[in-house]
Order: sequence, then C-alpha cells, then structure tokens
Amino acid sequence: MLKKTQLIALASLGLILGYGTLQADDKSASATLDQTNKAAPGEAKKTTEIDMKKLSEAFGNFIGRNLKSPGLSFDLEGIVKGIREGAAGQPSPLTEKEYEEMMAAVQEKAFKEMSSSNLKNANEFISKNSKEAGVVEVVPGKLQYTILKEGTGPVVEPHSSPKIHYTGKYQDGTVFGTSEEMGGPITIPLDQTIPGFSKGIAGMKEGEKRRLFVHPDLGYGTTGQLPPNELLIFDIEVVKANADDAKAKKQSTASLKDQTSTSGSHDDDDDDGLYLDEDEFMDESKSSPGVSSKTSTPSAR
Repeated sequence: MLKKTQLIALASLGLILGYGTLQADDKSASATLDQTNKAAPGEAKKTTEIDMKKLSEAFGNFIGRNLKSPGLSFDLEGIVKGIREGAAGQPSPLTEKEYEEMMAAVQEKAFKEMSSSNLKNANEFISKNSKEAGVVEVVPGKLQYTILKEGTGPVVEPHSSPKIHYTGKYQDGTVFGTSEEMGGPITIPLDQTIPGFSKGIAGMKEGEKRRLFVHPDLGYGTTGQLPPNELLIFDIEVVKANADDAKAKKQSTASLKDQTSTSGSHDDDDDDGLYLDEDEFMDESKSSPGVSSKTSTPSAR
C-alpha cells in the first residue's frame, strides 16, 4: 500500500521530477544527437532544428499529465497564473509553511477517501464473488480462491518455502508484480508474506494453479505501500511444495526486495504486495487480533 506521502504527486514535486526526467532524457537525446550528427566521410554534418514554441508546449503537456492524482483537482488556470507570477519574480499567495500545511490536509483527505472507496469496493467484490461457482472461502468475507488447475504432487505446508510462479493484480486488473519479472519461479518463505497470501497458498499441491482473492484486512489494509484498502488478486502455480534451503530463501528474499524498489514506476518505498518487512509484520500483529509474527496463518480480523 502506498504511504500517505506517496499517494499524491505534489504539483511542485511533479515539476521537479518532470525537470529531472527531462534532464535525464536530454542526456539520452544528446547522446543520440551526437551519433546522428556524426557525419560519414564525405557527408555534411546534420543539425537539429529547435522549435522553442513546440518544446515549451511539450514541457507544459508533460507537467499537465503529472498533475493527475487521485483526490486532487488542481485549478489549471491557477497553476498557469502561478507559473507566470513565479517566472516574473512575484511572491506566492501562500507562505512555504502554509503551502505545506494545506497540501498535507489535501493529502490526508484524499487518502481517507481512497481508503473508504477501496474498502467498499473490496467488500462488494468479496460478497459477490462468494456466490460464484467454484469459489472456496478460506476465511468468510476475507479470503477466497478458485482452482484453475488441479495438482497431484506434495502439499504446501504452513511455514514452508514453496517455489512458485505468481502474478499479483489489483481489482481492476492492473498487474503490480510477477515472478516472471524476476526471471522465473521464486522461492517464498510463507512466514514473511502477508497473511492472506500465506493462508491462501497453504494446502496447494505441486502443479496446482490457484487464484487468490485477498481482502485488505488480510493484505495491507491502510498500511504498507500499495493503494490503501486495495483488494489483491494472485494467480499462483506451485512448482515445488517446499524448496526450503537457506540459500534459496536468501536469494528469493533479496530478489523480491529488489523488485519492490525497481519494478515499473516504483521507488524503494514501493512494495509488490507479497512480502511484509519485519517491522510491518510486527505492526500488523500488534494492531490485528490473532495475527502473530510467528505464524503464517493468522485468524481473520
């Protein structure tokens, strides 16, 4: 789940990041231009025509795209006015402190609204999904699964470290993490995963494919680093019921943590919705009845 400070892209941050991105792109573009402009023997050197009007418009378009954030409705004319006045050296209508306080209040409001909306959607989905054919409820109203392919091998036991293929999605189908991104099946110590995942995968057989539906109460709730109160859907295939060796666990943990900090547009505060950091897991156990840092199958909240 996303942290509150990550939930909303501040306009000022968008400008800074935008400029930083353009600087980075400019270096890449410069390298390309250098290669393009290197004339072959006997050929005239090529030049790049610069249209500042179009470039300025493109820069503004980039900024505009980065202003789209859940819960924020910036006044576009106000932004343009602020840019003009700032460029002219005129003072801001808010002090830096006032700006930070007001933006923090907007972030807090947006976070609460998103949390409430996502929780409502998750509850409605789980309730409706429970009536679908083939859906098994592990924890009523909190954790469900369907079997996509039967397995015949050994069974995944609680506290084990199965080797799996997986794809993690949000309710709208957006993919936030896959084992494929890490080069193939990964070994996961179940005691280090979110409760809904560890409880949902227990009992699977080698070769089995299962789709888990994890309510935010057994996911990250409003903590963690994915969208608050987001329902999580995992497609899982068990390759080996228990690949529990120290080297495999060390490699998979390091690999998955690398993914959470590098995949897509994520930064090192992002998470793929699978692992719990030790501090997060302990926080979860303190705030949720029946959740223990020593068990991978906590009771429902």
